Order: sequence, then structure tokens, then C-alpha cells
Amino acid sequence: MSGNDPLSTVRQRIDDIDEKIQNLLDERATCAIEVARIKQAEGDTNFYRPEREAQVLQRIKNRNSGVLPDDEMARLFREIMSACLALEQPLKVSFLGPDGSYTQTAALKQFGHSVKTVPVAAIDEVFREVESGNANYGVVPVENSTEGMVNHSMDMFVNSPLNICGEVQLRIHHQFLSRVEEINQVKRIYSHQQSFAQCREWLNANMSGIERVVVNSNSEAARLASQEPNAAAIAGDTAGELYELQTLVKNIEDDPENTTRFLVVSIQKTLPSGKDKTSLLLSTPNKPGALYGLLEPFQRHGVSMTRVESRPSRRAVWEYIFFVDIDGHVNDENIAKALAEVQASATMFKVLGSYPKAVIA
Repeated sequence: MSGNDPLSTVRQRIDDIDEKIQNLLDERATCAIEVARIKQAEGDTNFYRPEREAQVLQRIKNRNSGVLPDDEMARLFREIMSACLALEQPLKVSFLGPDGSYTQTAALKQFGHSVKTVPVAAIDEVFREVESGNANYGVVPVENSTEGMVNHSMDMFVNSPLNICGEVQLRIHHQFLSRVEEINQVKRIYSHQQSFAQCREWLNANMSGIERVVVNSNSEAARLASQEPNAAAIAGDTAGELYELQTLVKNIEDDPENTTRFLVVSIQKTLPSGKDKTSLLLSTPNKPGALYGLLEPFQRHGVSMTRVESRPSRRAVWEYIFFVDIDGHVNDENIAKALAEVQASATMFKVLGSYPKAVIA
């Protein structure tokens, strides 16, 4: 092949571009090390700033005009920032495990692959790891678009001193995974109870009469399916890759919009990013009109509520606490005024955190 043919010319151009990208990445990493030096001199130990990262990624999307989709461009830059941050301070992120879970996927989406992700067996362990300082951040599931709230996660916020500093929304795609070659060879299916529920219609139509075994996680389901002949698992791509299973059928979830929301917790508070959400924990006396009176200041001060969820308080029979999400940051003037009035009439008032809004991907 001639060195002057069109393909060779384009390949040479790619090589030249790659060299420029590599030099620029090295320059960016050097700047990240300088940022760490300046912060250390000022006594600032918060190297990861969720609001700063959210602003950078939003600018990248806004100026993107090339052939790569906005989300793909943002994902690439997320990994660049993750690698540079690891030069400043390697982060340890605790998540609801085991390895290969959707929560780990959410953690990697939020922080990139240059962090150390540490699986734990229960949601309360995630909180304890962060509270004790064994982890810088924790990631827990809090809500699914089809199955509702993850109550254990919500209950942990009642007594925990941690702040919500970020959220991740992850489109959940369930894969039908196995070691066998054909779907009709499957004699037993392992999965988490919630995944079975989210794939009920497909299972009834295609796997009627096949034994379904509920396990603690989809990762555990994939592990079992990898060790047992004629077994299958409902799990995500990450678990399938981890346990070397092949995908017999892709995306078997009944709802293609199936999405899970995860929260990132830490000891730090997050500054405004410009597109923020605030989560609150509230309680009010059990009397007619009390909830309306509690929430009315939001309407009067032009604050949009995006979610109100009730949970038993566990302090008295038929007493409830309310988890409320509002648009904006606690530092916003109208929100500060509304919260001052809400606090004055609440029997329990706790700001769980203000943090950048997530995007779905």
C-alpha cells in the first residue's frame, strides 16, 4: 500500500492528533497537580468538588458541536477528570455491593474509573464507612421509576450526619445471562426480587414454568449462574463481564424507561453549581391542614417541589416524616427565606443536602 494513498493520509493525521491529545492531557494533569499543591497550602482537603465538575461537564455539552453525542463527550471528559483527580487525591468510594452491581456502575458513572470502589454488604455499612472516614464517599440506591423508594436508604438519613453531595440517574437495562448457548437450555433463573418484578412480563411470556430463585443481588445471581450448568441470571452488563457470561437476550426489562436514582453521600457540603436540587427531611404535628401549612412557604416564595415522600417516623404510631426535594440550592435567596419559615413550623427539620442535578444515561 502506497504511503500517499488516502487511507494512509488519514491514518497519519490521526497519529498526529493523538500525539497532540496526549501532550494536552499531560499538560492538564500537570495543572491538576498544581491545584492540589495550592489547596494543600491553603489547608483545603476537599479535592473533589461536585459542583465544579458539574459545571465543567455542562460547558462541555453546551459547546459540543461535533459528531460525538453530548453524553459520550461528557463521559470521555469525566474519565479525564477522574484520572487527573487521582493525581491530586486518590478517592475511595463505598457502594452497595457486591462487585458488578448497578450501584457500582452508578459510582463509576459519577466518579470515573480512576477511583477505588469498595463493595459492602448493606446500605447501613455504606453510611458507616463514610462516617468513620474509611471511605471518602458512598453511593446508595434511593428510588426506582417502576418499583418506588428504597426505604432502607431513606431511613438512614434520619440519624446520619452525612450530606447528600450528588445524585446519579442510571437507565437500568436487564440482560438475560448464562453459560449455555440456547435459551431453551435454561432450567433455573437467579436474580434480585426487584429485577424479577421489573422483567415479569418478559419472563411470563418467554420463561413460563422455569424455576426463579431470589438472591440478594444481581451480581450474586451472575456468580451463581456462572457456576451452575443450565442456570441463567438477570443482571447488568458489568456483572455479565465480571463473571464471563454471554448475553442470551438483551434488555428484557418491561419498561424501557426503567431508571434508578442513586445518592452520593459524604461529610462535605456542596456549593451551588447553577443547576441544583435540595433534599429535606420534615415532620409536622398530626392535625388537619398541618402538611399544607408546612409546605405553603415554598409556593409563596416560588420554590418548585419535585418530590414529597412519606415514611413512618418510628417514634409514635401513625406519625410520619416527609422527604421533600425542591429545585435550587440552600444558598439561593428565595429558598433560604422559604426554609426559614418551614423550619419555624416543623417539628423536625433537616437539610439533607444541596447538590447538582443528575442527567439520565
